[in-house]
Amino acid sequence: MTTSARVRTISAELAEIVGARDVLHADDVGPDYGHDEALHLEPVTPMVVVRPSTAEQVAALLRYAGEHAVPVTARGSGTGLSGAARPLADGMVISFENMAEILEIDVDNQVAVVQPGVGLAALDEAAGRVGLMYSVYPGELSASIGGTVGTNAGGMRAVKYGVTRHNVLGLQAALATGALIRTGGAIAKVSTGYDLTQLIIGSEGTLALATEVTVKLHPRLAYSATILAPFATVDEVVEIVPSVIATGCAPVVLEYIDAMTMASITHSQDLALGIPDALRDSAQAYLVVSLENRDRDRLDGDIELLGSLVAERGALDSFVLDGGSARALITAREKAFWTAKAAGADDIIDMVVPRTAMPVFLTRSRELATAAGGVAIGCGHAGDGNVHLAIFCPDAEARRTLLHDIFALGMGMGGAISGEHGVGRAKSAHFAELTDPEVVAVMREIKRGFDPAGILNPGVLFGEGEPG
Repeated sequence: MTTSARVRTISAELAEIVGARDVLHADDVGPDYGHDEALHLEPVTPMVVVRPSTAEQVAALLRYAGEHAVPVTARGSGTGLSGAARPLADGMVISFENMAEILEIDVDNQVAVVQPGVGLAALDEAAGRVGLMYSVYPGELSASIGGTVGTNAGGMRAVKYGVTRHNVLGLQAALATGALIRTGGAIAKVSTGYDLTQLIIGSEGTLALATEVTVKLHPRLAYSATILAPFATVDEVVEIVPSVIATGCAPVVLEYIDAMTMASITHSQDLALGIPDALRDSAQAYLVVSLENRDRDRLDGDIELLGSLVAERGALDSFVLDGGSARALITAREKAFWTAKAAGADDIIDMVVPRTAMPVFLTRSRELATAAGGVAIGCGHAGDGNVHLAIFCPDAEARRTLLHDIFALGMGMGGAISGEHGVGRAKSAHFAELTDPEVVAVMREIKRGFDPAGILNPGVLFGEGEPG
């Protein structure tokens, strides 16, 4: 059978599961299905795109894929940064765009039950109508819940509320065998057997596909403010972070932004923060602390406490941003990736290290970049040690060596290659080379147990030619 005949046959058989309208192949496959937002991976057009509408259809698609050895890549909104949503040329993309319904907002239990294609913006709006919020916000409101489950997405609010795994209580998931299982639920804790919910979260589509997600909601607090403090050095900014945490003010955002990144994001977003030119010229980095409270007076007390702290620790000044200015700064920070991409960054990394290791890690990362003929600049979630660096190093081989050296540096400090973007295809070789072989071996066995035929996102995490 020729390749084109095989594609037509497979498409016709998949149409019996989801309907002909929701099976795309050949010229019907649009370019968006071939990539996510990873910077240096070329798009790949998949053999077929299928858009199921029910969990049962997802299960049937996986059963078919297993029987016919068709590799499967799940796709939400395609906003990931590690290449985990880039398909294979002979594979099937299961797109969850038709599974985007909020099934329930349970106010009393403070949970929502949603389909994987639900976008963060839609959930935020629905929860807000009843005074609640979903706290995971990776800086892109078009991201889907299913995608954030796949990568264990974090974001700026993680310093207070945690990452995705801290906010997902249960799943319905389709296994590679075509079975549907439920894990967890609208319950606050569980100590019954293996925690499959947490195992599936962050597995980047290699173990199972979430078809329904139960997430934790939080009260939406009435008062908020953001403190912006410029410092003369990056080290001073990151060194103050443990002291900010120790105040007990529970910042909802605790970020560092280096001077070059601040200049870029404020320029690209046409953002004026009222910082005098002389002060801006003296600052090499900024601390951004956002606070929230149900009580205005308590919020004011926290602002005063942190204002005194940053002054004592050498801040050149501090500014309290309320309302629109605060939102504009946070929005600009959230768009840092797009700013770096527009500036021609060759890669983006999200290494995570212990908070106290950040000063040395940042200094040595910049030194490594300079030695490689490149530049490393950026910002990060200082409150949880998650460093986001834009890497400018056009030579591919030099860049690979530089990234490897930066990852090795951070892991030697007790860190991990990715804090929230995932390994995907972009970092799989570094993961395989730098991770304890015994740990990788255990992960491979888990992969085989969930996906014996190796159809779920082959090449992701373990690299090409490895199981799954």
